[in-house]
Amino acid sequence: MNVLFTPARIGNLEIPNRFVRSATYDAGAEEGFVSDFQVELYRALAKGRVGLIVSGVFSVRRGKTPHVQNTLLDDKSIPGLKRLADIVRAHGSRLAVQLFHGGREAYRVLQPDGIEAAGPSAFKAGEDPYFMGTCREMTEEEIWATVEAFAQGARRARDAGCDAVQIHGAHAYLLSQFLSPRSNRRADGWGGTPQNRLRLHREIYRAVRKQVGPEYPVTIKLGVEDSVPDGLRFEEGMEAAVELAQVGYDAIEVSQGLRGLSYAQTEFRQNINKRELEAYFREWTREVKKRVRVPVIMVGGLRSVNLMREVLTANEADFVSLCRPLVREPDLVAFWEAGEMRRPKCVSCNRCFEHVIAGLRLECVLQTRRRQR
Repeated sequence: MNVLFTPARIGNLEIPNRFVRSATYDAGAEEGFVSDFQVELYRALAKGRVGLIVSGVFSVRRGKTPHVQNTLLDDKSIPGLKRLADIVRAHGSRLAVQLFHGGREAYRVLQPDGIEAAGPSAFKAGEDPYFMGTCREMTEEEIWATVEAFAQGARRARDAGCDAVQIHGAHAYLLSQFLSPRSNRRADGWGGTPQNRLRLHREIYRAVRKQVGPEYPVTIKLGVEDSVPDGLRFEEGMEAAVELAQVGYDAIEVSQGLRGLSYAQTEFRQNINKRELEAYFREWTREVKKRVRVPVIMVGGLRSVNLMREVLTANEADFVSLCRPLVREPDLVAFWEAGEMRRPKCVSCNRCFEHVIAGLRLECVLQTRRRQR
């Protein structure tokens, strides 16, 4: 049997196969709440046989980066999220909610309203060429309020019937900022040493666990290396992964931390048109997998079915995670399961990403244009 289509567990949660839809921002929320558009999007993914769907970002506090973003700020969000959970489970898939805070990157939303974003450390305009805004240093009180906001967001996801949560600890957002020595210049108990810079990740886990109980799956997407000078290096990122597995996180999706200025320095690398360009986080994931005893999820330009099967067979990861190919073909896994082992139609052009950043709902722009001809 093809290992890709065998079940596996994250904690006590059984996933029907090894395919994960990596968290994908869809710009589909309506005033922060789940929309009909999102229900149909998740229905298509679940019908398409994706084993575990990780939601797009759900902001837990004032930390949105785009305006059109789902939130879990209070219990009013629970009914809409329950719609997503119910539709996903009705088609045999599982749903994890990604809990998010943008940290200093929230300047894009806050600055036009005259509000300064907050991050681990203060930065003036132009002080960091890889950060385009300004931010102030979070206070101790704000940090603890953020920890509790993650915990309450997880409780709401559980109450809505979602199967798991994923803490967003990658891609230049708040937890990445705290872990990176480039963006975290604090001299208190939240900065300086690697242990202190990882403290936020640990405290969030502990607070979440108190809210959701001992059995509910709590996972993390972890940036294990930055793509900027003087940032987090992999050796330290790997040790962070090891410690977080020991703390209790039930699975780790391995990705990158602070982003560079070009697509080649981000998780959105382009033109993945041959095997040797795929799996660009493979080495990181393999090394993390060797050191931890919880399931590890590989993401990053995966396209070839044979390569994904090779990764799992070689015990380099427990699950494989896809983003852009499922934007164009939400039923892609179903085709593969039926024996049609072709490459995805996605050409990794990133126009879908640019579309949602412009505030438009998620779609494959190339596919839509072809339909309109």
